[in-house]
Amino acid sequence: MAIFILLTIVGTENAFYPYRVHMSNGIMKAAFAYWENRIAPVFDTARRIHIVEVESGRIVGESLAILSEITPSARALRLTELGVCTLVCGAISGTMRNLVEAYGIQVISFVAGDIHDVIQAWLRGDIHDGLFFMPGCRRRDRRRRRGRH
Repeated sequence: MAIFILLTIVGTENAFYPYRVHMSNGIMKAAFAYWENRIAPVFDTARRIHIVEVESGRIVGESLAILSEITPSARALRLTELGVCTLVCGAISGTMRNLVEAYGIQVISFVAGDIHDVIQAWLRGDIHDGLFFMPGCRRRDRRRRRGRH
């Protein structure tokens, strides 16, 4: 059974948004936005995501999903409905990132590379080692990570 927490968005009265904190049975889902077997350059317009289910550091399931939703709020909600805990993507707008994070989904952005190589790097925990930064985004991502952790 999944655990849900109600989150109040600042500036809205009586607006609650459920977001997934833990997956049942220790299984966590990560979504990788892709295009032609590579991480999609911009999540806001990506149409496909590769979902990986991980338990104890091993892939136990994989699936593909289509993102037909156009608005940022509908896309963020769709990720939540799919049970995603982490989103790995290329560039992402600030609005989209804020909405996705408001649902409790970790965003790892400005990633580039072959989808399978990126998934393996994410599993190993070395997705931030520099090999998978989008061209021109290395410094920006590094500063963002320092400020967030």
